[in-house]
Amino acid sequence: MSAYRGGPNTFAVVGLSSKPLHIYGNPTYQCLWVPHHHPLNSLSTPGHKILPDWGYGRVYTVVVVNCTFPTLAGADGKGGQLLLRASTNGGGDRTLNITDTILALDETPQEFANFTAQFTSGPKYDYLYCGSSLYGNLSPQRVREWLAYHVRLFGARSHFVIHDAGGVHEGLMQVLRPWMEKGFVTLQDIREQERFDGYYHNQFLIVNDCLHRYRFAAKWMFFFDVDEFLFVPKKTTIKSILDSLTEFTQFTIEQMPMSNKLCLSQDAPTAFRKWGFEKLVYKDVKRGIRKDRKYAVQPQNVFATGVHMSQNMVGKTTHKTEGRIKYFHYHGTIAERREPCKQFLNSTETTVDGTPYIVDTTMRDIAGAVKRFELKMIGFRLQRTRQ
Repeated sequence: MSAYRGGPNTFAVVGLSSKPLHIYGNPTYQCLWVPHHHPLNSLSTPGHKILPDWGYGRVYTVVVVNCTFPTLAGADGKGGQLLLRASTNGGGDRTLNITDTILALDETPQEFANFTAQFTSGPKYDYLYCGSSLYGNLSPQRVREWLAYHVRLFGARSHFVIHDAGGVHEGLMQVLRPWMEKGFVTLQDIREQERFDGYYHNQFLIVNDCLHRYRFAAKWMFFFDVDEFLFVPKKTTIKSILDSLTEFTQFTIEQMPMSNKLCLSQDAPTAFRKWGFEKLVYKDVKRGIRKDRKYAVQPQNVFATGVHMSQNMVGKTTHKTEGRIKYFHYHGTIAERREPCKQFLNSTETTVDGTPYIVDTTMRDIAGAVKRFELKMIGFRLQRTRQ
């Protein structure tokens, strides 16, 4: 998939490999740095492999290979090549050892200069969002709401990396384009990886590519989905919350699961005009159910990452963030192109299909401010956006 320099003597290579080979065999990796001007002065070191997808891989599993050389690699700035020698070590046939030599990175002098400038100047962004793979016939309106909300939450020194696995159709592109022009969004074309049968459109591959691509570009990196909305309490800001968490490399975020179909009866006449998080106000309060958490990291201290948290990093993790930051999850709404309100209720408490719900207007109360923010930032361009 990719390879990135992580320092004067270290690199990360991100890719897919045979899952059965890694389960039943012991494939190994050797890293080789070959300078452009002096190829005989090459460096070699064993590659340290990390399997960050927690066994969720299918035919393919994600592998991150860390190549850390004992001395400086390419520090003269004249460029060179990073070669990765991948060996099966038998892999089911103990008489056979197949080795492939992969050109992982061909670094030019200008690319080294760009890395050095970024490495020494400090992060460009305070907060960077690494999105999972977008696929299917997604709702432009739901993505519109999500972007306006989070650009407002994260502020001017933030950036959003959106990964197109086939889900960025023309309607969705119309929503992304104004924010791309403003410099808030980067769109990565990852449709080619859909050919490979990895877990859930290769989510683990994509988040690891994003981690290493932008590792030195942001103070904090967030991993969650476009049907999830972060929230910090009134009288706090995302900055004040994260400033209180700087001793941790990673923190996880509590989920508030919301109904994707229950709405208030008072909204029935105007529901088609209201935004999704404005009208979907019923929160699932069922107890005893494990709810997935999402997370953020200080990326310079992370070697590989996952969908719900990282297990490969330096530093501490905290899960005690209740009351400081949480996220509202509108499961399934991003793939729904029709009106999400399917049932209108008068009660502030209800039970549907065995699940208890209460009305929570936390997100609804912010909707007006988010709409005004969008209008201020990009004008009326998205006023006719369809579901």
